[in-house]
Amino acid sequence: MVRKCLAFIVWLFLVYHSHGQIRTVDGSIGKIPRTTSGLDSLNVEEEIRVKLNGKTKWTDYKIISHKLDTTYIDTTLTIQKEYKFNFLRKDNFELLAFHNQGQAFNRLGYDFNETSLFPDIGFSGKQFGFIDINKVKYYEVPTPTTEIMYRTGIEQGQVLDALFTVNFSKRFNVGIAYKGLRSIGAYRNSLSSTGNFRLSYHYETLKGQYAIKGHFVNQDFSNQESGGLTTTSLEAFLNDDPNFSNNRGQLDVNLENAESLLEGKRIYFEQTFKLLSSKDSLNQKDFSNLKIGHNFTRESKFFRFIQPTLNTDFFGGANTASNINTKTRYLLYNNQLFLDFNSKYILGRFRALIGAVNYNYGYDTRVNPSVSAQNPVVNNELKGDAAYFGARWNAKINKFQLNAKATIIPGSGRLAGNNFHGEALYKKDSLFTVKAYANISSKAPNFNYSLYQSNYYNYNWQTSFENTEIRSLGGEFLSKWGNASLSITNIGEYVYFDENNAPRQASTAINYLKLKIGREFKFGKFALDNTLMYQNVSSGSSIFRVPEFVTRNTLYYTDYWFKGNPLMVQIGATFKYFSKYKANAYNPLLGEFTLQNTTDIGYPMLDVFFNGQVRRTRIYFKIENLSSTFLKKDYLSAPTYPYRDMSFRFGVVWNWFI
Repeated sequence: MVRKCLAFIVWLFLVYHSHGQIRTVDGSIGKIPRTTSGLDSLNVEEEIRVKLNGKTKWTDYKIISHKLDTTYIDTTLTIQKEYKFNFLRKDNFELLAFHNQGQAFNRLGYDFNETSLFPDIGFSGKQFGFIDINKVKYYEVPTPTTEIMYRTGIEQGQVLDALFTVNFSKRFNVGIAYKGLRSIGAYRNSLSSTGNFRLSYHYETLKGQYAIKGHFVNQDFSNQESGGLTTTSLEAFLNDDPNFSNNRGQLDVNLENAESLLEGKRIYFEQTFKLLSSKDSLNQKDFSNLKIGHNFTRESKFFRFIQPTLNTDFFGGANTASNINTKTRYLLYNNQLFLDFNSKYILGRFRALIGAVNYNYGYDTRVNPSVSAQNPVVNNELKGDAAYFGARWNAKINKFQLNAKATIIPGSGRLAGNNFHGEALYKKDSLFTVKAYANISSKAPNFNYSLYQSNYYNYNWQTSFENTEIRSLGGEFLSKWGNASLSITNIGEYVYFDENNAPRQASTAINYLKLKIGREFKFGKFALDNTLMYQNVSSGSSIFRVPEFVTRNTLYYTDYWFKGNPLMVQIGATFKYFSKYKANAYNPLLGEFTLQNTTDIGYPMLDVFFNGQVRRTRIYFKIENLSSTFLKKDYLSAPTYPYRDMSFRFGVVWNWFI
């Protein structure tokens, strides 16, 4: 895989230098909005080095989200780009990474804004890097466009994320992307290997009468599972035993030969046909139209846990002497029909929808009854179907944007539930934007809470839980002076894994408050970027655990170096701290986080970076967790799982437009 990645980079380099017609070259300064839609974004503008040549310009290179929000391909170097330069390619302020890339993340905060109506397979500790429908991007570009992201791994390995997109005509685009990861890790049996292929497309006829978009995604996440350090090795780590400080691979781990694999495949498409369209006689723009549409999703997931040699001290007794090979499968079909109506009389767009979903979750064979004697497993699969209906409304009144959506699955079956989200936004030119929202949902727990089977005696159950009820209110304020957000969430019938790794449902409601404030101060060529998050769980803190404070402060310097300003540099340090809390433990057999009552985790982290930009290329150098060289060795990602020691990382993001 390493040779293939390097060969691919060399090939792209040769292609780049064999084509001299790059569309963006001059270096003039302009403004770019982060998005043009009022659904999720607030039109916060940032400086971008705009490069124009001929008839194309930077606003022609568009990225279109699943919700139809539009952004532009941005080749600038900003502090936000520094935060997003990681395996997930997003700001992980509310996440605590494990030591190796491609492993799980513990949570420092929770967000309940995007709650799916349908239960998933589960194994959520493995799905942080999973690309769902809302994360797939579509493109519209006047010339073939490529982006390469490369980042070194831990010990040996690297991440490569490559994108190529082209418009065969103004109305037909295809985008192909692949993200591959292989990283050995510093500790024994902790290798990570990931492959993620995405193909997206969209097309519409000349007059927009018919349109279709869709994607195909194939992804797999493979991890060797160490189970964390043994008790003796963990003491050696915490006490900074010099025999192991320079070679973490000598520390013993709980599992020597276990491995997990999460695979997923998805086919999705949406097509619309315009039934009715009328014109405003004054401006000749679409005054109203009626569209009929259909979308289809087929999604399959598999989670496999493989262990040739058992460890009954870690997982408990089993009914076999060797060769654990548990495969959990999940298949979902979703068909939806909808009508879209645009008119000034409803102040925007209204959609009415109806759909049918079919699911199948479980195992190919039923576990031996003797294994599940304490927790009887009656069935080896859960399957069924359901119908649902809903509506969406997007309206604009002067500077107000109103968005609402509601979906309900009637009846009393396993999938019965509902979901409502409403929000209002007000934008005052480029000064500030205010957003308020409300969420109400009732959803069945993920399937692995309801049915699980294994050769280990303690990991077999079939349950019948009530729907989890989530109600939240919140708001955001974004401005050139600073940002703030507040959310208050009430969670009823919360489902979790307890200290004994068994699924449980809370008998009392959880009340969760999250306040987040951000502000950047600039002093000439220096800047101080600050983010502070305060959290409080007033009810249910014994099962829903978060740190009270999380803070990140970045002091950095930005300037142009050398004659003619060919190099923009960004040099700085990031300090991050979260207060102590009983962070959840990680169970590799379940691929989930569970409660624990023995270990408090909370510590500061200091990273130092030196970044540079040459034309459309951003280069990143970073020393991670520099504070580990002079602070106490108590930095853990989860009980028995150390966070990474000081490490040096290098990477690059390279765009070109042929």
